[in-house]
Amino acid sequence: MEAIDSGRLKYTDQIPCSENASSMGGSQIWLDTKETLSVDEMLKAICVVSANDCTVAMAEYLAGSEENFVKQMNERAKELGMNDTTFKNCHGIDEDGHVSSAYDIALMSRELLEKHPDIKKYTTIYMDSLRDGKSQLVNTNKLIRNYRGATGLKTGSTSLALYNLSASATRDGLSLIAVIMKAPTTKDRFAEATKLLDYGFANYSFKSFAQKGDTVKEIPVSKGTISSVSAILANNAGVVLKKGEENNIVQNVNLPDSISAPIKEGDKLGEISYSQNNETIATIDIVAKNSVDKIDFPNMIKYVFKSWISN
Repeated sequence: MEAIDSGRLKYTDQIPCSENASSMGGSQIWLDTKETLSVDEMLKAICVVSANDCTVAMAEYLAGSEENFVKQMNERAKELGMNDTTFKNCHGIDEDGHVSSAYDIALMSRELLEKHPDIKKYTTIYMDSLRDGKSQLVNTNKLIRNYRGATGLKTGSTSLALYNLSASATRDGLSLIAVIMKAPTTKDRFAEATKLLDYGFANYSFKSFAQKGDTVKEIPVSKGTISSVSAILANNAGVVLKKGEENNIVQNVNLPDSISAPIKEGDKLGEISYSQNNETIATIDIVAKNSVDKIDFPNMIKYVFKSWISN
């Protein structure tokens, strides 16, 4: 998804299948070395039926080899703070030293869902097909069909790891992730994930205060080519709260009364914070909506000329 969002990969790109990819065991769609599938089709197979052959084919296409891709996976895991994780392959089939934790899986899941929300177009598919309808796909994540608000995310099972699941769902603006590892049966992993998600939705809510780009204030600008600049929120303002505590929130806006030019678009002008019981629960930067040049001699002439014309 990072490759797609950066423009390095397109959904329409055709992915070949190597002997290595076609020889994968476990969950697969029986890729043939003579066929290619689009990235869109590969993602369907990976997200819906955990196709190991497609996972390897994509890894080889993106990094030249599975080994190179696994190296990139481990580097990215470290960047995300996944300190209990070491990847030995790209498909998750049992291998010595291939380990992770529930916390790390949650970190990875959150990064994927927050930064690359288009993945949900695939993780929310319950049934689909490939190869002109010849290959039927049914999602291994049964919560997609049975749990209200389910957005994904991924199942996984091996003889050693047993039955695992990263389950995600969104209701009333609140998004939750529940990670189940080493469940004895597939039924257990879905039941336990349901309990965790139900607990979260029953006890917590998401309180939205404002949206990214909302104007907080017009700030006067001295020595600028225009007289004021819009101070806007750099990000959405919201927080997860225990139910029943949504109303006793105090807002504090920290902005200067005026500012001197020059100002660049996106420059930080101040902060807005939200607190509960004297404890800060969220802080969002306030930034300049647009640039304001400082009045120098050439700009002064333009400014005077524009004022004269407009009058």
